Amino acid sequence: MTERNPAHTTAMADVHAKPVTRRRALAHGRIIVGEAALEKVASGQLPKGDALPMAELAGILGAKATSTLIPLCHPISLSRVAVHTRLDEQGHAIDVYALAEISERTGVEMEALTGATVSLLTLWDLVKPVNPALRIEDVRLLFKSGGKHGEWRHPGGLDAYAAEILGVSQ
Repeated sequence: MTERNPAHTTAMADVHAKPVTRRRALAHGRIIVGEAALEKVASGQLPKGDALPMAELAGILGAKATSTLIPLCHPISLSRVAVHTRLDEQGHAIDVYALAEISERTGVEMEALTGATVSLLTLWDLVKPVNPALRIEDVRLLFKSGGKHGEWRHPGGLDAYAAEILGVSQ
């Protein structure tokens, strides 16, 4: 049996020496719901009610709870979280964008990703009575800024809606 290396420890990152900067992160994901379910979402006629505002609120709550869900994330006081949902009628899908902002020593990528994911899972829960054959895909970080590395954009670029949310050019 291999002995555990004492140098391999579990610890939160030490951020005390990092400067406080304004940090933003935008995450995206999508859920494929099917044509009939998308019509019910659009009209607010799902059995559990109007899915989009519930999913947006759930995403905000998820972002706020990130440090309790992911063990080594720093508990932070978010300055802002905004979750945007957008219907894709051609793809029979709902796109979710979660923006998290803070002025702090640590980033907000995990909060944005958690917000988007919780929003998508909420949509799943609300849509499953109409169509249980759902698929969540493309959950990813699109943008982050602040800290020593400055601005980062996903190599696949930003779509027009993401750029509009951020107030940046594509």
